[in-house]
Amino acid sequence: MNPPKPPSRPERVSLWRYMKLFREDILSAQPAKLYRAWMAEFKTPFFRSYLANDPELVKRVLKDRPDDFPKSDRIGAGLRPLLGNSVFLTNGETWKRQRRIIDPAFEGGRLRDAYGAMYSAGEAAVARMAANLGVQDIEPETSHAAADVIFRTLFSIPIEDETATAVFEKFRDHQRTQPILNLRAFIPGPRWMPRFFSRATKDTAADIRRLITDLTEARMFDIDAGTAPDDLATKIMTTPDPQTGQTFTTEEMVDQVAIFFLAGHETSASALAWTLYLLAMHPEWQDKLAQEAEALTADFASVSKLRLTRDVFREGLRLYPPVPMMVRETTCPETMRKRRAPKGSQIVLSPWHLHRHERLWDNPDGFDPTRWGTENGKQCQRDAYIPFSSGPRVCTGAGFAMVEGVLLLAMLLRRFRFDVTDQVPIPVAHLTVRAKNGIWLNVSERQG
Repeated sequence: MNPPKPPSRPERVSLWRYMKLFREDILSAQPAKLYRAWMAEFKTPFFRSYLANDPELVKRVLKDRPDDFPKSDRIGAGLRPLLGNSVFLTNGETWKRQRRIIDPAFEGGRLRDAYGAMYSAGEAAVARMAANLGVQDIEPETSHAAADVIFRTLFSIPIEDETATAVFEKFRDHQRTQPILNLRAFIPGPRWMPRFFSRATKDTAADIRRLITDLTEARMFDIDAGTAPDDLATKIMTTPDPQTGQTFTTEEMVDQVAIFFLAGHETSASALAWTLYLLAMHPEWQDKLAQEAEALTADFASVSKLRLTRDVFREGLRLYPPVPMMVRETTCPETMRKRRAPKGSQIVLSPWHLHRHERLWDNPDGFDPTRWGTENGKQCQRDAYIPFSSGPRVCTGAGFAMVEGVLLLAMLLRRFRFDVTDQVPIPVAHLTVRAKNGIWLNVSERQG
């Protein structure tokens, strides 16, 4: 049996019906043809949108000419109350400067340096789960674990820290108030145009940013005093732009911490929860991974031995990519598969549809971690696998996420067994791909 997949909408619906569906869930608002089409055009009274599944088009947008396809602000506008002018939303020279400062924190030996904090977060996650066995929604647990990893690696504090706990709880509240569809997604206008955010959205975003500001200012004080720990926050805040010599201001750093928390916590939690569900559907793989996990230690080098675990996590990212769609915008007229896209068109790249494309993948809807060793799997990994985007705008924390996901998966499976219940999760996509009513599994101690 294949893992759950959201229903597709009818081929033709009105704009208002589409907007309603889109607001409820990005994925079920799309027609079934997108799992086979190389490209699809959508017209609204305000703009044209083109969903591109053709690997050559994806390569053109992400790798060959990324400066000609900047990020669209139609979706980003809905995230600005929380993310401000973070690297996730910027374009052009501003984005390039931000990446020049951020990227060194995630290069080379920095992953090795962060591994100890990740491992400690994994041990804490195992201890919490051991105290809460039985049938449960696994998503809050993976969210807790991923948030703990972020705080330990970024600010050297566990999730139990008072400020860390407050940020985690406020972020959960913020998600409940924030649909991905904002007025700006459909109606073009200047940046000052009102977005009609709810008071709850604005208030929770302000609360989160205030808490992050407190952490950032305290770290700046410690840096000046020479007492700051050598973690990711210190590395980023002390790294000057090699071209200008300037470091981030407090406000700029708050923007970046907000996206680190969103990207590093929410996406990792989604990927881990869905992978655990896939393994619950296929218990034979749990046994293989539990056996492999016996080689895992607090030594960073031991992660390289978790080859099967990495393939399983990679398959989880294929079937349930945390960020289901990315939107770019044309800066000049483009010809795509003999269609003319005018300047200002929206180019949608959908990892969700690309990863399940029926003309690219063998058994596209099936769970098969062995596919990565096949010719089809290797080819698709090169051409049609973008869970972290691709090209210059590839997620700077992609390597971090892969180590974190594999590590947490191995630590949990070494200790516990996960079994499905009669509640089948329904994938829905807002900020990330989550389950409509949670992912309910039966958690028990592994025997033997």
